[in-house]
Amino acid sequence: MNKTVYMDYAATTYTKPEVLQEMIPYFTEFYGNPSSIYSISRDTKKGIDLSRDRVAKALNCDRSEVYFTGGGSEADNWAIKGVAFANINKGNHIITTSIEHHAVLHACKYLEKNGFDVTYLPVDEEGFINIEDLKSAITDKTILVSIMFANNEIGTIQPIEEIGKICREKKIIFHTDAVQAVGHVPVDVKKMNIDMLSLAAHKFYGPKGVGALYIRKGIKIDNLIHGGAQERSRRAGTENVAGIVGLGKAIEIAVENMEENNKRLTSLRDKLVDGLLAIPYTRLNGPRGDKRLPGNANICFKFIEGEGILLSLDDAGICASSGSACTSGSLDPSHVLLAIGLPHEIAHGSLRLTLGDGTTEEDVNYVLEVVPKIINRLRNMSPLWNDFIKKGEK
Repeated sequence: MNKTVYMDYAATTYTKPEVLQEMIPYFTEFYGNPSSIYSISRDTKKGIDLSRDRVAKALNCDRSEVYFTGGGSEADNWAIKGVAFANINKGNHIITTSIEHHAVLHACKYLEKNGFDVTYLPVDEEGFINIEDLKSAITDKTILVSIMFANNEIGTIQPIEEIGKICREKKIIFHTDAVQAVGHVPVDVKKMNIDMLSLAAHKFYGPKGVGALYIRKGIKIDNLIHGGAQERSRRAGTENVAGIVGLGKAIEIAVENMEENNKRLTSLRDKLVDGLLAIPYTRLNGPRGDKRLPGNANICFKFIEGEGILLSLDDAGICASSGSACTSGSLDPSHVLLAIGLPHEIAHGSLRLTLGDGTTEEDVNYVLEVVPKIINRLRNMSPLWNDFIKKGEK
C-alpha cells in the first residue's frame, strides 16, 4: 500500500485535536443532563450556551435563533417539512432545485405524496439556477423556497443574497442547505436575507452526528421531533452535549482561519484541476473561480466509469468519490451531473476530489502522477475507448 492521500473532505472531515480536547470533559466530567438543576448539569448547559453563541457569531444571527440537531439531514427535513405543515393554510407550493442534496429532494418528494406541489428548478451547464426561472415559478401559493448554498458534488455557489432578496420581497420563507458552505465561505444570514439555514459539524472539522438549524425569529414552523422541552421546546431529546460543544469550537476555528485557508486551497485546487484537464478527453464539472467552493474539483473522464477509477485510486492510497452512484447499488449516474446536461455515458466517468486542511502540495503532485496512469490503463481496457480509437473520432 502506498501512502494515504485523503481527498474526500466534502464527504467528511476529521475532528481537529483542539475540538476533541474541548469535547472530552463533557463525556467524563460535565456529564449531567442539561435539563437538571444541580451544579454539574448547570456546567453542562454552559457548554451548550457557549456553542450557541459561537454559531450565532459565525452566522451573524441571534443566539435564540440557533437550534441544535442530529446533523444536516435532520436540519433540512425539519426546515422543509416544518414550514410546509405549519403554513399549509397559506399555500401548498414549494420551490427547490434539481441539484439539491437528497435530504432536501426526498423531503420534497415526501411532501408531494401529502398534498404539496413542488417545482424543481433546472440549472445551467455550470450548475447555476436562472433567477428569472425562480421569479416565474413563484405563485400566490408558494410558501417556501429551498435552494442549496453550495453544491456538494460540483462546488457551485448559488447567488444566495439575490435569491433571499426576492423571497423577502415576496414574503416567502427562504431556506438554504449550507452544509457544504458554512466554515468554508463567508455566510451572513442577515445580509443574505436567509430565513433558515442548515449546517453540519463534520463538514468543518467537528464531530459527526450533530448539526444546527438557524430559524429567523417570526418564522412559523412545526416541530419535527416531539417529546421534551429541549431547544426551547422546538426539538425534543436529551442534547448531544459533547457533539454540540465540538460543533461550536469547530465553527469558531473555521471562521477565524477562513480567508487564509481559502487562498491556499484555491491555489491547490486550481493546480489540481489544470493538471487533470491536461489528460485528453476530460471536462471540468461546475464553474471556475470564486463561484466554486475553494476545495472542490470534479472532473469527467470520457470512455471509463467512475467506480473503476475509485477502486484504482484506493489501491494507490487515494481516497476520493465519484458522481456515479454505482457503489451504492444504483446504475444511474449522479442526478447533479445529469441536471447540468451530461449524457449518462460521460456522467458515469466522473471523479470528485475535495481538498481540506490536511491537503499538501505533495498530495496534489502525487494525485497528478497517479491519475493519468489509471485513466490510460482503464481506457485501454474499455471497449468504448477502443471503438473510438478505431473510428478515429474527435
